[in-house]
Amino acid sequence: MTTAPPPATQPEPLWRPGEDRVARAQVTRFQTWAAERHGAPDTVPGDPAASYAALHRWSVDELERFWQAVAQWCDVRFASPYERVLADRGMPGATWFPGATLNYAEHALRAAEDPDRAHQPALLHVDETHEPTPVSWAELRRQVGSLAAELRRLGVRPGDRVSGYLPNIPHAVVALLATAAVGGVWTSCAPDFGARSVLDRFQQVEPVVLFTVDGYHYGGKRHARADVVAELRAELPTVRAVVHIPLLGTAAPEGALDWDTLVSADVEPVFEHVPFDHPLWVLYSSGTTGLPKAIVQSQGGILLEHLKQLALHCDLGPQDRFFWYTSTGWMMWNFLVSGLLVGSTVVLYDGSPGHPDTGAQWRIAERTGATLFGTSAAYVMACRKAGVHPGRDFDLSRVKCVATTGSPLPPDGFRWIHDEVADDMWIASVSGGTDVCSCFAGAVPTLPVHIGELQAPCLGTDLQAWDAHGKPVVDEVGELIVAAPMPSMPIRFWNDPDGTRYRESYFEMFPGAWRHGDWITLTSRGSVIIHGRSDSTLNRQGVRMGSADIYEAVERLPEIRESLVIGAEQPDGGYWMPLFVHLAPGATLDDELLARIKRTIREQLSPRHVPDEVIEVPGIPHTLTGKRIEVPVKRLLQGTPLEKAVNPGSVDNIDLLRFYEDLARTRATG
Repeated sequence: MTTAPPPATQPEPLWRPGEDRVARAQVTRFQTWAAERHGAPDTVPGDPAASYAALHRWSVDELERFWQAVAQWCDVRFASPYERVLADRGMPGATWFPGATLNYAEHALRAAEDPDRAHQPALLHVDETHEPTPVSWAELRRQVGSLAAELRRLGVRPGDRVSGYLPNIPHAVVALLATAAVGGVWTSCAPDFGARSVLDRFQQVEPVVLFTVDGYHYGGKRHARADVVAELRAELPTVRAVVHIPLLGTAAPEGALDWDTLVSADVEPVFEHVPFDHPLWVLYSSGTTGLPKAIVQSQGGILLEHLKQLALHCDLGPQDRFFWYTSTGWMMWNFLVSGLLVGSTVVLYDGSPGHPDTGAQWRIAERTGATLFGTSAAYVMACRKAGVHPGRDFDLSRVKCVATTGSPLPPDGFRWIHDEVADDMWIASVSGGTDVCSCFAGAVPTLPVHIGELQAPCLGTDLQAWDAHGKPVVDEVGELIVAAPMPSMPIRFWNDPDGTRYRESYFEMFPGAWRHGDWITLTSRGSVIIHGRSDSTLNRQGVRMGSADIYEAVERLPEIRESLVIGAEQPDGGYWMPLFVHLAPGATLDDELLARIKRTIREQLSPRHVPDEVIEVPGIPHTLTGKRIEVPVKRLLQGTPLEKAVNPGSVDNIDLLRFYEDLARTRATG
């Protein structure tokens, strides 16, 4: 087991919030309030780190008190009262707020009830022209009311599934909220997903209504989707109604309903008050090695978890504009929409992350006045390599936080944001998962930021690092474990009646504790380091290493566009660890570059991290949500046929995987 011993002296943070910022932060005010009313520890004057550490400890030791405090602080509207906060702590199967009823959409539209805010923007929609188009709170509420009434007229009842094959546009938000308002269960895919990928997801949940577009714009081009929609209609026999949204201006196909007609009425929304654990939406795992897991999360669990995350961790409120680059096929879209819960204006960008140039997302942040800008670590590193200068070229004076997720933000990414965006920028690298639609660790507005580290575990999340024997460790690499339930953990998987697949996914290695499948280090000063997936972990002679550490080192080299490292156990008992590199245009994998790659890894990590081979590849395969595919490549290299190693509908470019299959065949024949 590798260790990360604490340095003799604590390193200086890259950023530290000022006293005023700490005092104004919602988490500070929440702690003071919770200390008076719920027995939380008082803040420690002049020591935000000690204050947060004490609050976090209380939040996991006193789960019921903490979540009751969050519900009161965030003014959760229970239509009927709860009997207690947590009736059963067992995992899986924790029972939250039994007896309570509520509605997620009712909370998402609360700001429209304020006459001073009704005509302010709830949504800012941006396409590739980068010109924002507002949708007011009043208009959003009206459209949701109209569409919810139409869904009821179409026979949608609580528990029925409603699906969207939609880009990141206001229509998708209206459809989600209208579905939630009637007690339906929302599920969505982005229109860049092919028919097979969508059917692998939607066929599992059997939707009764399907929202579709005729196409979308990406990279300056029109992408028609009429043929895919026709295939979806043919292969989803449970669909009773199809709604057509003409983004490309085409007429509705025969039998489809017109969007504008469905949202034309001036109707107050009627909110179905459902039990706390009533399904809100279904999200999907990447599905690289089989059908995607259909992950069901509850109205109350998501409401409470997102209120906590957005208010206390992201420090968002009515004065904020919340922009995260995402698509409707990724959980971050659902998280982004929840910005409405705290009254923030949500920025929806529908288009390429790099059109017309790499600086596109910074331009959108400027033009929308975003106060929290979220993106991927990969985008930050792409900007660094492309020589983008956001702080010089754009007015980002309103941005108070740049957040990243999707993969660990390398140290160079922290430095680049600090140097090229603003030296007083709160950098929030966060880590969580589709499985909980939230974060386990990440943003805390009152804590310092250290290079390469997440600020702290999140409140109410009993985050631990465990060794192979189930023993918690500090300053050592271990399995990411959540040792107590969170409200947004899945209530179940769809079509998993006895819960077998759910238990196998998280609770098989350590029964009763959630094993997420990441390697992490919890440092003695309370921060968190993510090392990559533990199910594709490199393991040389019993020493475990995270792939993310190698990517961070190698991809600093300007010649390397992207990389993929695999550790494959061999039939003879050996261990083969190749590094695959996708080169930048004009670069050549000659002896000089090869030597520099190995020297970089040896000097920045260790001799043990140096790969057995460095192999040039035509590209690195990803899931449809942009994550590197490691486990299927490992299986291919170990001789598993392509059709058994990966679900083709889950991959962005299946042809890239054929390279690895051919390589395994060549090695096997000598």
